[in-house]
Amino acid sequence: MIEITGQHLINGRWKNLGNDTFSSANPATDVNNDYCFFEATSEDAEQAVVSAAGASKQVRRLSAIQRADFLEAIASEIELLGAQLVEVAMSETALPQMRIEGERGRTCGQLRMFASKLREPTQPLHIDLADSARLPMPKADSRLNNVALGPVVVFGASNFPLAFSTAGGDTASALAAGCPVIVKGHPAHPATTELVSHAINKAIISTNMPVGIFSMVQSSAPEIAQQLVQADAVKAVAFTGSQKVGDILNKLAQSRVNPVPFFGELGSINPQFILPALLATQANTLAANQVASMLMGHGQFCTSPGVVVVTKGAGLDALMATLKENITSAGAGTMLTRAIAQTYQQKLAHWTSHEKLNLIGLGQEGQGQCQTPAALFDVSASDYLSDVSLQEELFGPAALVVVCDNSEQMQLLAQTMQGQLTASIHGTVDEIQTEQSLDLIDDISQHVGRVIFNQMPTGVEVCHSMQHGGPYPASTAPQTTSVGSNAINRFTRPVCWQNMPSSILPSELQDNAASVQIVI
Repeated sequence: MIEITGQHLINGRWKNLGNDTFSSANPATDVNNDYCFFEATSEDAEQAVVSAAGASKQVRRLSAIQRADFLEAIASEIELLGAQLVEVAMSETALPQMRIEGERGRTCGQLRMFASKLREPTQPLHIDLADSARLPMPKADSRLNNVALGPVVVFGASNFPLAFSTAGGDTASALAAGCPVIVKGHPAHPATTELVSHAINKAIISTNMPVGIFSMVQSSAPEIAQQLVQADAVKAVAFTGSQKVGDILNKLAQSRVNPVPFFGELGSINPQFILPALLATQANTLAANQVASMLMGHGQFCTSPGVVVVTKGAGLDALMATLKENITSAGAGTMLTRAIAQTYQQKLAHWTSHEKLNLIGLGQEGQGQCQTPAALFDVSASDYLSDVSLQEELFGPAALVVVCDNSEQMQLLAQTMQGQLTASIHGTVDEIQTEQSLDLIDDISQHVGRVIFNQMPTGVEVCHSMQHGGPYPASTAPQTTSVGSNAINRFTRPVCWQNMPSSILPSELQDNAASVQIVI
């Protein structure tokens, strides 16, 4: 068992310079956990940045194999945390054991996927050979690769205490790229953060990594987050959270003397477009699938389906009836934090009192500050399009059914919707291939990162082809992904080496390297 001390990991040492503390709470009981955590001071944050900056050159020069060994060691050390990690994470999130164990598996799988990519790159490197005889001017030798940006600040996510937090996808991809990482732990699950940091520190020691390759600070104060984003030595920031906080941090990142990329995943309502032929024959199944998906994780997945778009016609009454039946029988669920539950209840009250919305059904009420009911409403497409507040994400187990008068109105909604992580089109094979449906799909694809056919969006496969990102506000960098092997590209930039002696080039670009693709 690892003792949880509430300290920060900076430059290979557990330490704290301040005396102010905070605690995490168990959302299921509304009672604070026994652990106590030190609030990071400005000096703590500065030391973490200095440590990362000091290690940056050494980390950048690590071979791909060394980085792969490190990532694999982290995965093994996380697994060795065993039941303690699962129990602590459950106590800080109220997520069930199966969910935490599954997330632990995904976290370790991501680390090993990036290690595999480092051992066997999926993207070729390029060499243009010199041609001294070319006219009218000789051609120089030029070789292209990607180099690490430098220290990266990673913010832990509230809804994924493992897979999108301390050793999650952002940290794994930044380390794989050759960047030191400073994790700012999420105050909702600091004990989980500390345990995973212990695992990373053990991997640092066992693989002989520079101690500055990873630091972790804990804080519930926004000032520390702002300081980390604005630190001169920090070269990129990764954030998963609310649009409000993400916008603030992104503005800080862009207002620096030397702006840095801010890779933020901020919000998505993941609309479900149901075409008429399928609605007419599969209304009950579509309704059951919608409720099951929106209740997964009590609506606290970034891919939770928050909008269902339909047209008037056959099957609509059956869809509404089944939605009502399923949602009213749904038990109350636990939100991740008191603050998240409070925000959900406030927005739910706004929807309930909205004169243009009709309540389809409300789930069972819960007890305690973190217990909330599921809810479904319907609204006309014209009213939905005229009220921007209805188009914003309601983070939690609630959704709107937007009823269109005709297919042209559905098309207009697709053309004007905000950026999303995903959108699904539900239809028969025949109707999906009509010219009208193809136009709809084309419009949808301009606003999302992932287009899905006849499936619900909850669940993201960690693989080479995954795109988890979309136009703002889904993310701040829609040309990148935060899930999948291509996530590593966020933390690198291309450098062309011209007319350099082979012996001093990066190893992968040297004449005897086996991984290069020669372009003449």
